[in-house]
Amino acid sequence: GRLVVALADAKVRYPDLDIAPYKDMIKGMLMDTPGHDLYKARYDTWADLELYCYRVAGTVGLMTLPVLGTAPGCTMAQAREPALSLGVAFQITNILRDVGEDALRGRIYLPLEDLERFGVTEQQIFDGVVDDNYKRLLDFEIDRAMHYYALAETGIAMLAPEARLAVASSLRVYRGILEKILENDYDNFRKRAYVSKLEKFLMLPQAWLDVNRGAATGNSGLGPRLAAKQRQQQQH
Repeated sequence: GRLVVALADAKVRYPDLDIAPYKDMIKGMLMDTPGHDLYKARYDTWADLELYCYRVAGTVGLMTLPVLGTAPGCTMAQAREPALSLGVAFQITNILRDVGEDALRGRIYLPLEDLERFGVTEQQIFDGVVDDNYKRLLDFEIDRAMHYYALAETGIAMLAPEARLAVASSLRVYRGILEKILENDYDNFRKRAYVSKLEKFLMLPQAWLDVNRGAATGNSGLGPRLAAKQRQQQQH
């Protein structure tokens, strides 16, 4: 069909394009499809959820990398991990933003081993209870997302120059959702964490400056709460 023709054309235009991420994304979609053998309503461990995050989002990084291109002297292999990491970071962010919405559908994406570690029950999530245990759980998951964002940032300079600003900007905007979760005092049941159009626009100048001086990393792109968390971690 048309999809096959489009993929064949893309393969001709971008010889480094790999079919594997496309197949893996389909598996990720099936993990969200009730009744299918791959369907999962719960994830016992981070390893289980990481596979899901790779399949539904990390694959996007791998699909787009050959299209975006790499900087002179940088190989696709070198840029692969940061590209994959950005997708994983985005998906963790989606999961943290949508805990309340997913709970209404009977879904919990947060690893059950993490719930147990911080003393949070499934029923607590279904009831939308935000207590100290839940806040500590979200802090842990936000730190995990930030780890992947940091890995992704190392890859921005590996991209072709014309692709860097778009990727750096999208990273900042999505990472900004984590800032909003903190701003909402961890209540992702009753408050939607989102970055406004004006806030997105205001992120562009700093992203442009950082990209053009080869430093699309660091605290300059962090909101005050995420920056404070990062400083706390560095002190420990």
